[in-house]
Amino acid sequence: MSWGSRKTINMNYFPDEVLEHVFDFITSHKDRNSVSLVCKSWYKIERYSRQRVFIGNCYSISPERLIARFPGLKSLTLKGKPHFADFNLVPYNWGGFVDPWIKALAESRIGLEELKLKRMMVSDDSLELLSKSFVNFKSLVLVSCEGFSTDGLAAIAANCRFLRELDLQENDVDDHRSHWLSCFHESCTSLVSLNFACLRGEINFVALERLVARSPNLKSLKLNRSVPLDTLQKLLIQAPQLVDLGIGSYVHDPYSETYEKLKSAIQRCKSIRSLSGFLEVAPRCMSAIYPICANLTFLNLSYALGLHGNELTKLIQHCRKLQRLWILDCIGDKGLGVVASTCKELQELRVFPSDPYGAENAAVTEEGLVLISAGCPKLNSLLYFCQQMTNAALITVAKNCPNFIRFRLATFDPIKPDPVTNQPLDEGFGAIVQSCKGLKRLSLSGLLTDQVFLYIGMYAEQLEMLSIAFAGDSDKGMLYVLNGCKKLRKLEIRDCPFGNAALLEDVGKYETMRSLWMSSCEVTLGGCKTLAEKMPSLSVEIIDESEQMMDFSFDDRQKVERMYLYRTLVGHRNDAPDCVWIL
Repeated sequence: MSWGSRKTINMNYFPDEVLEHVFDFITSHKDRNSVSLVCKSWYKIERYSRQRVFIGNCYSISPERLIARFPGLKSLTLKGKPHFADFNLVPYNWGGFVDPWIKALAESRIGLEELKLKRMMVSDDSLELLSKSFVNFKSLVLVSCEGFSTDGLAAIAANCRFLRELDLQENDVDDHRSHWLSCFHESCTSLVSLNFACLRGEINFVALERLVARSPNLKSLKLNRSVPLDTLQKLLIQAPQLVDLGIGSYVHDPYSETYEKLKSAIQRCKSIRSLSGFLEVAPRCMSAIYPICANLTFLNLSYALGLHGNELTKLIQHCRKLQRLWILDCIGDKGLGVVASTCKELQELRVFPSDPYGAENAAVTEEGLVLISAGCPKLNSLLYFCQQMTNAALITVAKNCPNFIRFRLATFDPIKPDPVTNQPLDEGFGAIVQSCKGLKRLSLSGLLTDQVFLYIGMYAEQLEMLSIAFAGDSDKGMLYVLNGCKKLRKLEIRDCPFGNAALLEDVGKYETMRSLWMSSCEVTLGGCKTLAEKMPSLSVEIIDESEQMMDFSFDDRQKVERMYLYRTLVGHRNDAPDCVWIL
């Protein structure tokens, strides 16, 4: 049969069971959403067969509506506070409470097995209810959450008999007691991943050793700084099958018997591919790590303040298979040159500031980034905190690495021009968006005018998230982005001269976006009120912790300090604190 005579197969001829099986192979949340929009039949099949759901804003929908839509739900990812909460721009009590979600899920017949929360307020009571309500609960991941203590973790440990994953990332946890690890039942042998690196307090070493010993499938273990080197050595002997290891304290005498035993234990761990931690470190002991470096694909030293230039480069020279590297800027431009010559498979690089408040001590510049781009052609994801940047460097990076999906750059002086030409960095970032056709996330820094936003609107066709600060000349800058970036979902703006004209030019655009954040801009209360009146499907929140909050209702010309706008299907929330005014 020739290609031209081939007939199109009508998928509706297949039984629902066959389509449901086909849909199981569609794992992307976006693709599942698209499938549900094809026809009523597919909507029904997708509804009953979907087990994993992602909700980027906990106020965009109610838990009751979620449960009614997806009765077969087993895995839920839920986000709360806006991204700028990471920069202390969102009040502690803003919201993002998980309690109503846990209660609604518990009262339903949902067989929840996995829950991932990010930037949410989590209470001990909600964790206890979670642990007692779902018999087959297997995975809890908490990222940048707060409000709970080790009492809640003890409830999870005691009641979730089939727990496979407990992953605590950068949470603010109150340490009420150190024995929460001893609450794991003796019959719990199912752990695959355990991460408590963010906990500040002491833990029960004996309980930890026993738990690891009876977990033959444990692949990922990340420890906090209270776990000493001798306990680490015992854990590695019990779990040589580890693939992902996070070391808390790495301080000891390199000539001691404990250190020699640790070296022997590390050499037995031939499966480790990811290494992180070193929250406390003695650089003289790092040579013990070298034997496992050859097979590492991910190295995270973003919290290793005790390691500096020479120690870092010595370690990295042993890591030739790295695909992801997170590191502090104390590595310097020369150190990044070593990375470029050693790590030819590198795909993701994050360079964090070792001293966020000491801009004059920033140790990396445009030179290090150019070296990386020349030596690591597979690089597609970047986060780079640096002292300065030039247009020439950005143009070179764009030519060397056209496959960037994420490009985030921050200079310590947010309005610093090109130090060579004293010009804005418009042309450099213009080259990035023009060369990198698949760019989805972009963060800008340095002196920038409306011209860079014209480039973004023209060329960043796949852009989904844009973060802007101290940039632009007029409302035109924001309008270039809103009119040009058709796939934009999240826009974050702070300290920019964008006002009501830009905000209100095309309010229908916000229905296609998840959220808009504007702080310290030129937007007024009157502009926000107009937007809320025109778009009742949006929630427009004014955030102000000052005393003038009470005066807003009397002066529409008053500039708003912070505005957060998001799309919602269930109307305004009812848990906003006094510092939040929902229009």
